[in-house]
Amino acid sequence: GITEQVTKLFGDEKTAIVNNNDWLGKLTLTDFLRDYGKLFSINVMLKKDVVASRLETGISFTEFTYQILQGIDYHELWRRHNVQLQIGGSDQWGNITSGIDLIHSIEGNNATAFGLTIPLMTDSSGKKFGKSEGNAIWLNTEKTSPYTFYQFWYNQSDEDVVKYLKYFTFLGVDEINNLEQEAKNNPGGRIAQKRLAQEVTKFVHGEQAVADAEKLSAALFSGDVANLSAADIADAFGGVPSFDITSEKKNVVDFLVDGEIEKSKRQAREDVTNGAITISGEKVTDVNFEIDPTKHYDGEFVLVRRGKKKYFFGKVK
Repeated sequence: GITEQVTKLFGDEKTAIVNNNDWLGKLTLTDFLRDYGKLFSINVMLKKDVVASRLETGISFTEFTYQILQGIDYHELWRRHNVQLQIGGSDQWGNITSGIDLIHSIEGNNATAFGLTIPLMTDSSGKKFGKSEGNAIWLNTEKTSPYTFYQFWYNQSDEDVVKYLKYFTFLGVDEINNLEQEAKNNPGGRIAQKRLAQEVTKFVHGEQAVADAEKLSAALFSGDVANLSAADIADAFGGVPSFDITSEKKNVVDFLVDGEIEKSKRQAREDVTNGAITISGEKVTDVNFEIDPTKHYDGEFVLVRRGKKKYFFGKVK
């Protein structure tokens, strides 16, 4: 859960994790209106960017009042834990200032409370990182495997990698400048991307996760996947689209067509004959070859490679 992820990054002794349900869960509607509603001006709330930008397209009452709830959270953290600074993305500025205003309304204008916002992360095209954009990554290994996490950073563009090295790693400025120069001298080498992937993955998941991710990456790139474990395959392909298969034997041509790896049996036979098909690390050139899923990766998966780089992931159901 969140507690495990945060303490892993920052340590138990330096981090206090609280649940706002401890105070919001006890707040009745009458208490909410009496104690907090009177302290918020509708006119001011409507001018907040997060609200004003939604007035024409529509905003729910829940979303509209969220700034009050976040304001209550800040006040409770201020009161209980002496929290004097709230940090958030730039889209949270209105909610953060609502909390500051609430603290001043209740505790007096001399109460110390600050807000700090950070620009939302975007790539060179202006696309944000996040669930709505379909490019979110998670700290939770059940949502994003360490291998997928590593690959996310490794696949960043030359235009973005230096910025991300500055944002997401603890490397010094001189070292980042050297990596930037190396990237310019050897654009295809992905030296800076590899260092970015190593540093961020090590910070989040540890050094062993980096070693495992690089071992798996090398195996997939070379096609030497026969000795990978079922866990390795699940790690590498757990987040990509797969197709369902049964544990029954099936002719390779039928397998390729049924799995939508090939569009037709003619194309499937041609690719098999030409040596373009590899099944779980073994090149297959016989169109009469039968695939037995029970003999691949503990009977859980069948991994198909077409050509040099295109992989397909079959899961036994």
